Amino acid sequence: MLHIDLNCDMGEGFGAYRLGRDEELLDYVSSANIACGFHAGDPGTMRRTVELCVRKGVAIGAHPGLPDLQGFGRRELAISAEEAYELTLYQLGALQAFAHAAGGRVSHVKPHGALYHMAAKRHDLAAAIAAAVASVSAELTLYGPPGSELLRAGAAAGLRTASEAFADRTYRRDGSLTPREQPGALLESAAAAAAQVERLVREGSVLSLEGEEVSLRAETICIHGDGAHAVEFARDIRSLLERGGIAVKALGAS
Repeated sequence: MLHIDLNCDMGEGFGAYRLGRDEELLDYVSSANIACGFHAGDPGTMRRTVELCVRKGVAIGAHPGLPDLQGFGRRELAISAEEAYELTLYQLGALQAFAHAAGGRVSHVKPHGALYHMAAKRHDLAAAIAAAVASVSAELTLYGPPGSELLRAGAAAGLRTASEAFADRTYRRDGSLTPREQPGALLESAAAAAAQVERLVREGSVLSLEGEEVSLRAETICIHGDGAHAVEFARDIRSLLERGGIAVKALGAS
């Protein structure tokens, strides 16, 4: 039976600010990537999100980002490999404590935003992030873009890796994501997102923004929790997949 992991970035409110409809989203996704306080999130948000994941049976993942609340972690910062190691270790350790306290466990790590894209291209950052994850547990899975330095570094460090595609973003003909600042970067309709996901699962490809078919292998597919219609996207994607005989389940789940 075909199956896919649907993951979602969440827990991204902080202080007096709430972002996303996390509790509703957790009814439709199989894995959650929880902000760890650097690009978004705070102790209370982390605790509540972890407890919801445990209650709803959703896999818990750390979503470490750059220390940039104002830019939501989507601006590149000039960090060293040593800093990448330390900020990954720090944020993963914090989420692990909340998971342990709630009776759960962290199953995977997915860098956020600019850190994710920087590590996809730079071997030194990728190796540092993979080393930080492996130093905590060799049983953790590292998420990253297909064919990226991040996945190569994870495999070299002895980690399980997972190639990730996106449900709510468009792709260019070279297989890269359309930059957010460009027109058409985001899919605006739940139907279009669901069709893209089904194509990824069944055919291992996407249609690029230019209308060309692009091969893209994905073991996990992301829905951004901060999207205006994230809940509707998640609901419609899961419904379409299950009607088509495709199971939604976390990586490693039976």
